[in-house]
Amino acid sequence: MGLIVALIVGAIAGWLAGLLVKGHGQGLLVNIVVGILGAVIASFVFPALGMGAGMQGSIVAAIIYATIGAVILLVILRLVNRA
Repeated sequence: MGLIVALIVGAIAGWLAGLLVKGHGQGLLVNIVVGILGAVIASFVFPALGMGAGMQGSIVAAIIYATIGAVILLVILRLVNRA
């Protein structure tokens, strides 16, 4: 059950991040990967900033957490692609 929830959260977070960064249309699989990688990035960034503990607990918090990480990932990828 946890894997299904992670895939759904990853898909939603990746889709939201794509909308926020104004990227081109991405498929479901790419959205899931971006969302899950975003959650991994956020799990490193937020604790380093002292903000990681409060984001665990609900699905909505997980989506927000993963979306912010996915936005960070997409911005970095956009900067690398322009260079």
